[in-house]
Amino acid sequence: MAETDSQQTLPERGQHLLKVLVERFIADGEPVGSRTLARDSGLELSPATIRNVIADLEDLGLVASPHTSAGRVPTVKGYRMFIDTLLTVSPLRRKEIQKLRTELRLNTEPQELLGHASSVLSELTKMAGVVTLPRRDHMVLRQVEFLSLSGNRVLVILVSKDGEVQNRVIQTNRSYTRSQLEQAANYISQHGKGLELEVLRNRLVNEMDALRQSVTLEMQAVVEMAEKTFTSGDDEQADYVMSGQTNLMGFAELSSVDRLRSLFDAFGQKRDLLHLFDQCLEAKGVQIFIGEESGYSVLDQCSVVTAPYRVSGETVGVLGIIGPTRMAYHRVIPMVDVTARLLTAALNQR
Repeated sequence: MAETDSQQTLPERGQHLLKVLVERFIADGEPVGSRTLARDSGLELSPATIRNVIADLEDLGLVASPHTSAGRVPTVKGYRMFIDTLLTVSPLRRKEIQKLRTELRLNTEPQELLGHASSVLSELTKMAGVVTLPRRDHMVLRQVEFLSLSGNRVLVILVSKDGEVQNRVIQTNRSYTRSQLEQAANYISQHGKGLELEVLRNRLVNEMDALRQSVTLEMQAVVEMAEKTFTSGDDEQADYVMSGQTNLMGFAELSSVDRLRSLFDAFGQKRDLLHLFDQCLEAKGVQIFIGEESGYSVLDQCSVVTAPYRVSGETVGVLGIIGPTRMAYHRVIPMVDVTARLLTAALNQR
């Protein structure tokens, strides 16, 4: 990893004191003063020298003084330097790994596995655990059925190769008979069986113009069912399961009524969080967004730690933790990483 400008201009002594300051602030939640740094650093430095180093850290934007306090707290930039270059990650305890393995047991249905992963992350970290549901595009089709509803609406029942069932309601441009819907379902099931929905969608889109040249009612049904099912409404299918939102009420920096209301509104609306999680789908490992790095003001006092999980070699979702920026990164990072690996293993061994 390339060194940051701050790291290049900060001597080793300054890096060590920044590490001590961040660790002490994470542990206590109180601004850290020069006396505490002198005591905890293990360095034989005079109070004047330590104050000078703190001033250097502040000039670099790595720490800040809240209000009139004599102590300092890490900034987002300080946390980033700490995580990228100074953090020492702790291995998970044996009982934590055992609990994760128990929760992610192989005889659990995929949907339940995702819920268990979210709840166990929340339980072990005392923060909010999140797992995004697999994108429908990555689902391998076994069968599709269409059932007519009132008002030109059709219930779509998608059955995946591993037996998972997903339902959605689409609005069609005209009404279709039961026979036409059955024929459309048979056509799509026959031509799409064994294909990922994304592959099937692209194939049908490419063939759509040719299909439109056929004026038979049966082909009209196939065309519209394919368009409505596979080429629209994908964003509505994206979702996640979350556990332990109320844990965030226990952190002083997040406990104001207005901040909690904004956070819970964001959790309920989901759109912004899903956009953030989408950025992690291509990541190779753990991703960390600290405060304003997320790009969403509602998360300015939060950190989001995520890792992707995979099925059949393809990344299909992410899981992670949402908590205050003052979180125990040395424990949370391996917790998220190991959970993603165990969830991947459980889903692939089904």
